[in-house]
Amino acid sequence: MAAHENNRENNQNNNQNNNRNNTRNNRPVTDGDKILALAPQILELLKGVQQVELDNFSMEIGDLELFIPTGLAHAQHPAHQQATRIKPTALIPEQFVRTPVSFPAKIREITLGATRAEGGSRSGTVTIGGATAPAFSDFSRPPIHPPAIALDVFDMEVQLPKVLKENVREVMNDPAEWARMNVNKFGADLVTVHLTSTDPLFRNTSPADACKTVEEVLQAVDVPLIIGGCGDPKKDAAVFTEIAAMAEGERLLLNSVTLEMAEVKTLETVANAAKKHDHVVLAFTGLELNSAKELNRRLYEYLPLEQIVMDLTTVALGYGLEYSFSIHERARYAALMGDTELQHPVISASTNAWGAREAWMQMAPEYGSRELRGPIWETINALTLLLAGIDIYMMMHPAAVLTLRDVVKRLNDIGPVQQEQVRDWVSVRV
Repeated sequence: MAAHENNRENNQNNNQNNNRNNTRNNRPVTDGDKILALAPQILELLKGVQQVELDNFSMEIGDLELFIPTGLAHAQHPAHQQATRIKPTALIPEQFVRTPVSFPAKIREITLGATRAEGGSRSGTVTIGGATAPAFSDFSRPPIHPPAIALDVFDMEVQLPKVLKENVREVMNDPAEWARMNVNKFGADLVTVHLTSTDPLFRNTSPADACKTVEEVLQAVDVPLIIGGCGDPKKDAAVFTEIAAMAEGERLLLNSVTLEMAEVKTLETVANAAKKHDHVVLAFTGLELNSAKELNRRLYEYLPLEQIVMDLTTVALGYGLEYSFSIHERARYAALMGDTELQHPVISASTNAWGAREAWMQMAPEYGSRELRGPIWETINALTLLLAGIDIYMMMHPAAVLTLRDVVKRLNDIGPVQQEQVRDWVSVRV
């Protein structure tokens, strides 16, 4: 009975298998079946082939299958498996080679002041300009002339922050003594005499009175002078013209001439006076290179190129200093690349830092003492534009002057960088 049941079970299984085989054998042959049948021959043909290019081939993304064998790569490439376990014992040696960069042009050299042998009365002169590369971009080519520093003097008592006033309080009513202190005590290379009192909105003092003040300062110090006007284009023209004649041969820097002077027909007057009596003019424009170029072009009609210095405007930290830097940097690069209208030395009024309220206001304790904050503000103005190639600084606080001089000296002392100094940069301690 049991055997009979087993035979029946076996017959059923055989029938099922036969049905499956019949179904498989009876189904239509597909393209996939044909490709699979050719697989051994395809593999044989592809031995040693690194790349296969198919023409007129298309595939549905759903038909794409990727087979990534596990362990196969390591099995076939034991050397690779061994290499991954090797740890580096040293850095690959590399050498830094500086590529020298040269520019087709240079900044014009201009001399301020004149000795007795040159027709003036100064004990020495100050020469600015001459740069052949962006400032401190190549320590193998230090600046031909280091930046010069001028300290301010006013011809009348003006409102100054307490931290500035405390250094000059006893001389504020005497421009000559103020200038003498700037030179003897604070080491000024030049003195800027601001003729503020000539402003028609203030005291409206005469050009003759302004000449007297400048003459007293010339007798008190023997460094070159920068003569600052009041900003009124007509009054400045009158004052500069008379001072130029009085100080003939001293090679003053007349600060400043503007496009506004051209509009009121006084630019020609000042330029002709500067040319006749051998002075230099400062061309002032406000953070706009096209205006600077236009003003220079107008001055070329009357003055030699060596009698023009530019002031592109310096603004305080927090009030657009980064834009001022950008303007100065663009001007310097354009000049070195051959723009003749910008190849003039540049002056910066770092004292404009004191126009920022953060430099002098009493503020919350976390902002620090304003006795330090103010000088730091002026220092940051000066150091920022130092890297843009400034040739003369107009400054006020002695601490800012000392800091600027120290930084310039350190930069000039670096000299060419040797390979040995940078070889172990990875492990160096700063």
